[in-house]
Amino acid sequence: MRSISQPLGALLRLIYQVVGNYGLSIIIFTILVKLALIPLTIKQTKSMKKLQDVQPKIKEIQKKYKNDAETMNRKVMEIYKEENINPFGGCLPLLIQFPIIIGLFNVLRDPLSFGFTQEIIEVGFLWIPSLSTPEPFPYILPLLAAFATYLTSVTMTTTANQQDPTQNMMKYFFPIMIFWMGRSFPAGLTLYWVISNLFQVVQQIVITKPHIKLKEGSD
Repeated sequence: MRSISQPLGALLRLIYQVVGNYGLSIIIFTILVKLALIPLTIKQTKSMKKLQDVQPKIKEIQKKYKNDAETMNRKVMEIYKEENINPFGGCLPLLIQFPIIIGLFNVLRDPLSFGFTQEIIEVGFLWIPSLSTPEPFPYILPLLAAFATYLTSVTMTTTANQQDPTQNMMKYFFPIMIFWMGRSFPAGLTLYWVISNLFQVVQQIVITKPHIKLKEGSD
């Protein structure tokens, strides 16, 4: 991961040299990286949308051939072929993004290893007394991180998944986990998480809005 973290750390340093504020640098840094990942996110979202659209057909096949696994699998693959769907198409963009996310995490968890001094990262930002240490009570930033995580879960939950008890449970579990972790993470890292998830919410709404309009027009 060092090979990914190093250029990300260099980008963060470059931004800091321009703006001169570590907190503002994290915000700009996060937005730039998320913008660079938009093509992968769009590809992943479109692939998931196609899979969601054919779910009713697949469920019919699964019900009809529940005692014949070989025929069921063949029929499902025929649907994928007819609709030009790669069932693993949404996984590749996610796999590409994952090491980048880990790289970002490493940079913001330990900025001293990427050319920043203690004086730079200890500076306060807005109400946050120091970006190098966890925010003290009342934990406003961890609460914002939890809320942003919840919004992301809501916007990314498909209609089919709304009926899934596991999906509904995770929708609440992850924000609680992020809040708990945010209480011990450096405030700079938690700030990154807030901005990243808020960007994800806006991005998801923009990407899915054309699909929503198209669906409304066909009803």
